[in-house]
Amino acid sequence: MYLGQTKQMMGHWFYLHFTENNGMAFGVELGGIAGKLALTGFRLIAVGGILWYLQKQIKEGAHKGLIICISLILAGAIGNIIDSVFYGVWFPDLVTYDDKGRYFLGRVVDMLYFPIIETHYPSWFPFWGGQDLTFFRPIFNIADASISTGVIAIIVFQKKFFKHTEIEENPEQEDSSLTSENENSEVENSNPQSDNTAQTGTEPELQ
Repeated sequence: MYLGQTKQMMGHWFYLHFTENNGMAFGVELGGIAGKLALTGFRLIAVGGILWYLQKQIKEGAHKGLIICISLILAGAIGNIIDSVFYGVWFPDLVTYDDKGRYFLGRVVDMLYFPIIETHYPSWFPFWGGQDLTFFRPIFNIADASISTGVIAIIVFQKKFFKHTEIEENPEQEDSSLTSENENSEVENSNPQSDNTAQTGTEPELQ
């Protein structure tokens, strides 16, 4: 496919549309070479942080669903880094931008387009009244979908994912409370013996 080409895949709601963007997910971008370098540096730092957090959660026995979601986010971030760092060097004949052949200045390839709903805004709608409305308009790639799926799943299932962590921590607190209760009961059980001893003790002999 060439840049800008569109192929209809399923009906009128799924297309492959070859496009490139300079920045983050769904075409969000930072301008200029400095912006691209800053974005790539941020991605590398973010991947390092996500990898550290993933290892931490695995060691702590976190919920498997949480581990899968973090892995999806990590995989998507790495995928976009590969595009932005190496794409212009590995495929110089496919790219059309001026910085091709240079590391860290590549663009991210997007191709998935799902215009599921195509209609118009009502005439009374503020600002966009009467204009075309397409949902879902942004063109994205598999890496974007991986990141979005991981983030949305964590938000939706956060109570289930992080409740598992609380359950793992609570048994220690419960064990300590049970231990203190057992100690208190032992002390209480020993008190009646001392009272009985005091009551059954020998009285002083009268002379």
